[in-house]
Amino acid sequence: MNYLENFLIIDDDKINNKLCRKIIEKTYPSSEIVDFTDPVEGFRYLENTFSAPDTSNGAILLLDISMPVLNAWDFLEQFHTLDEIVKQRVCIYILSSSVDVRDMERANANQYVEYYLIKPLTRESIKLMVYALAKKKK
Repeated sequence: MNYLENFLIIDDDKINNKLCRKIIEKTYPSSEIVDFTDPVEGFRYLENTFSAPDTSNGAILLLDISMPVLNAWDFLEQFHTLDEIVKQRVCIYILSSSVDVRDMERANANQYVEYYLIKPLTRESIKLMVYALAKKKK
């Protein structure tokens, strides 16, 4: 499964999404990047796209914690209810400005969260994510 081809960003901050997009494009120019400021819309996209039987690629999801309507914790609860195939195709990284240790512990305790990253996203953190996933998926 190739995670380099798909990045999904769900954050209600348009500026952060644009910054993430630029950094990903510079690091992995051939990747597909989809971003949402509405977490409900992002969840629907994730559910529909990665449950399709003809989808062979996975995605790296950069998920913000604090969003209106559906925060990261609610998002993760809903993610838990999805088919296993979707869960296998999506690797979730929390990308937040929160430096609250409780948020970090809660994220790292969640079985679907690969790692907790503090904003802003950097080229180095993207490379480390991809490297770790490639090593894990072998």
